[in-house]
Amino acid sequence: MNSKVQSLRDFLAGQGRIALVEVTGTKGSTPREKGAFMLVSQTAIFGTIGGGQLEYMAIDKARQMVGKEARIEVDEICATLDVPLGPEIGQCCGGRVEVLIRLVDAALVAELVAAAEAEEAHLPHVYIFGSGHVGQALASTIALLPVHGVVIETRAEALEGMPETVETRLTPMPEAEVRKAPPGTAFAILTHDHALDFLIVAEALKRDDAAYIGMIGSKTKKATFKNWFLKSADGSEPEFARLVSPIGGDAVKDKRPPVIAALAAAEIMTALVVHAAASGADHQVSRDKVMAG
Repeated sequence: MNSKVQSLRDFLAGQGRIALVEVTGTKGSTPREKGAFMLVSQTAIFGTIGGGQLEYMAIDKARQMVGKEARIEVDEICATLDVPLGPEIGQCCGGRVEVLIRLVDAALVAELVAAAEAEEAHLPHVYIFGSGHVGQALASTIALLPVHGVVIETRAEALEGMPETVETRLTPMPEAEVRKAPPGTAFAILTHDHALDFLIVAEALKRDDAAYIGMIGSKTKKATFKNWFLKSADGSEPEFARLVSPIGGDAVKDKRPPVIAALAAAEIMTALVVHAAASGADHQVSRDKVMAG
């Protein structure tokens, strides 16, 4: 598994001189929030502050700074942009953004890596049970999101080709992984075996701290599970009511795996945000928090 922290480390180590472009203040409607940042070298970019003309202006200024000779004046290692997002720059969000641009030194590298490690440690977990066509598509989708993705399978060959930033686990008893999951985990159940799906879902419904529990399938599959869950698995109606099935909803009548994955990912992210708000959790760890303690 190649973590997003490692991707940051690789960029910082392999791009020569780099500038940090950070949003330090916002007013009104803006593309990104305070604390959003990107790294800019002469040939590459890591991250984004929201795109559009604002970002192009920041990149241009950053590249002017990293392109200067190594021996430069103190006032040339730092620059500030205060940009109104109006028609004059072709970006009509209506707000205002302050951007700080700094050349990256060893101290700033350590700060960036520490913040990234802290943020990664606080990411919500998404457990995907099964890596068939939909599981593969869902894994590829959540690999782009600020979550810790875990794909769990009973078949070794089914774990081949997973995104580098998604963790994989091979186990003969996937339902046991549910018990070890951290609080606030989202569970997406879509294995190749309905009976196995039922075991995993029943285990997940015992977790009253789960952010989301979704199972792929039809109305008939959900009804069959309900009958088994209530009569044979000591389940209750309130527990069953927490199950989302079919995963991704049924408003869009499209069964192509990438479409199901996109709908499911949106559903999962919404549930994670709602759960975090309800529990008072904060999955975004700023560099200010890290440096403060």
